[in-house]
Amino acid sequence: MRNSSYKLIITLILSMSVIFLADQAIKEFFLSKAMEMYSVPEAFLYTHAVDLYETAYVNMRLVFNYGVAFSMFSFLESSLKWIQFLLISGAFVYIIRLNKMCYALPSGILIGAGLSNIYDRFIHGGVVDYVYWHYGFSFAIFNFADVMIDLAVAWILLLNLKPRLCK
Repeated sequence: MRNSSYKLIITLILSMSVIFLADQAIKEFFLSKAMEMYSVPEAFLYTHAVDLYETAYVNMRLVFNYGVAFSMFSFLESSLKWIQFLLISGAFVYIIRLNKMCYALPSGILIGAGLSNIYDRFIHGGVVDYVYWHYGFSFAIFNFADVMIDLAVAWILLLNLKPRLCK
C-alpha cells in the first residue's frame, strides 16, 4: 500500500470517528435531557415526541424516525438498517479503491454521519431526531448527522462538477 493510501484511510477513519462521536454525544444529551425534564424512561420517548426548547422559528423536539428522510421506507422496519449498512459499506470500499485524497474528508463525514444514524436504528429502533424548523413552513425534524450528510453530499457533488478541485 502506498503512503497516499495510508493518508486517505487515516483521513477517512478520523473524519468518520469525529462525526460519529459528535453526533452520538449530541443525541445522548437530548435523550438524557428529555428523560430528566419529563421524568420518563427512555422507552416512553420511542413513541412520544417531546419538546425540550421552543422558539418562534426552531424547536428542539425529540422524536424517533423509523424511516429515512420524511419517514420514507418506514415499512421496511428492521431490514432498513441492514440495507443502509450495506450501502455505507459499499461507499467505504469504493472511496478506498478510488484512492483520491480529495474525497477522503467529505466521504468520511458522510459515512460517519450515516453510521451514526444506523447505530441509532440498532440501539433505539429508529433515528434520534431533535431539530424542528417551523418558521414560514413546517419542515422535517432532523439531527446533526443529517446536516453533515447534506454538507458531504454537496461537497462531493462540487468535486464532481469541478474536477480541477480534485487532483
